[in-house]
Formats: sequence, C-alpha cells, structure tokens
Amino acid sequence: MITDLLIGGIGGIVSRSIVAPIELNRLQRQNRFIPNSTLSDVYKKEGFRHFWKGNGTNCIRVFPQLSINYAVFRKTKKHSEKYIQNQNILNFSCGCVSGFTSMMITYPLETTRTYLSLQTNKNKYKGVIDALRKIPPRQLYQGCKMSMYGFGGFSGIQYTSYYYINRIIKDTSFDSKLFAGAFAGNFSISITYPTDLVRRRLQLQGFDKTVPKYNGIFDCCRKIFKNEGIKGFYRGLSATYVKTGPAVAIQFWTIENLNKYFKNQDI
Repeated sequence: MITDLLIGGIGGIVSRSIVAPIELNRLQRQNRFIPNSTLSDVYKKEGFRHFWKGNGTNCIRVFPQLSINYAVFRKTKKHSEKYIQNQNILNFSCGCVSGFTSMMITYPLETTRTYLSLQTNKNKYKGVIDALRKIPPRQLYQGCKMSMYGFGGFSGIQYTSYYYINRIIKDTSFDSKLFAGAFAGNFSISITYPTDLVRRRLQLQGFDKTVPKYNGIFDCCRKIFKNEGIKGFYRGLSATYVKTGPAVAIQFWTIENLNKYFKNQDI
C-alpha cells in the first residue's frame, strides 16, 4: 500500500511538472472572465517563470491526490477480482471509486492551486498555506460535488481504456505505452470535460469580481448554455487535449517503470 502511494504520487508530479505551461493555458481558456488568455500574453506581461506559477501548489495537490487514486485503485481491484470477472467492468468500477475518494479528500488543494495559478502580479495569496488561511472554508469546497462525479468518471474511463488498449496491442515498447496513456487520457476527458468546466466555474466564484455567481450545478449549466451555447461546455477543450494526453501518457509510463523498479528491488 505504501509503495503504491509513493508510485502514484511520483507519477503525478513528474507528468504535471512537464505539462505545467499547457495546464496554465487550459485554466485560462476555460474561464472567459479571467484575463491573459494566451501563453504569449502571459510571457509578455509576467515572464517565462510564470508558466510554472502554481506548479508547486499543483504538485502538493497532485502527490496526495494521485497517491490515493492509484493506491485505492490497486487495493479495490485486488479485493474485487474474485467477484468481478470482466476486466473492463472491474477497472471501471475500481477507477471510479479511486477517483471519487481521492478528489473528496484533496479538493481544498484543488481550489488553492486554481487560485494561485490564475492570480496576476498583484498576488492576493503568497502560497498554499496563505491561500488556505484566506479563502473561506465554504469557498474552498465550491464545485466539490461536481468534481467528485467528474473525476470519478474520468478515473474509471482512464484505467479501463489504458488497460484495454494494452491487452489489445500486447506491446510493451515505449511508444506503445505512451500511445495507450495518451489515448486513455484524451478519450476520458472527451467524455467528462463538461463536468470539469462546470466545476471550475463553480470553484472560481469569489476569485474575482468579474466571475459570475451561480446557484449550484444546475444554475451554472443553465447560465453557460444561455450565454455561451453548447460550445460553452467545451471551452478550452483543445488546450486540454494537448495537456491531458501527454500528462496521462507520462504518468502511466512513470508508474509502470516504478513498479518494475520496486519489484526488482523486492520492495
């Protein structure tokens, strides 16, 4: 269990650090109320280092989130194998449980990461601890319910897709593993993306005066559809593809190699 926690956390940190500039661009494109919506604008106004602004916070969030996610997935799968024979159903159900659980536990870090990434030079928050202290408790959990549903579904589809492709390809080469991870990530986000966007809109209430207020999930969906149409639910999806595919590919590749390493070390 401890090894699985470590493997999942390291896989998350490595993958998210590599794609951090793309993630920043994705966050800004999802929210038309936040300024500096292109990477070139960010570079001109705040410099190269800003591309990784909030990445330290993201790593603090990602490590426990993906540690719990991977460890819970492995644990529930181990105990469920004798009851569920179909591998796709097994991976999906265990992935949903792991995604739901990990998001529920680490959600306040998700909110602080978003706020720290999107704030401008006039920093309102100086770091994770400062943000956790200043952001009202209720605001920390805005969008949490939608996040648990969305990430639960994403995690379930991701694990199912990844292991299904590996069973079909039966190729352990570097390229094949990366392809399986990238496909799994982008296929999962294609299905669950609207939940992620709605969650982010709910989460950002109170971040800035320009961000509208919503009366819950259904009110948020209604206003997005009314003001932006069906396309509004997919705002920033192209940037998300560019980020999610590589991130999940690197994450699974790192996890598999760490599994081999620890197995060889007999840990």
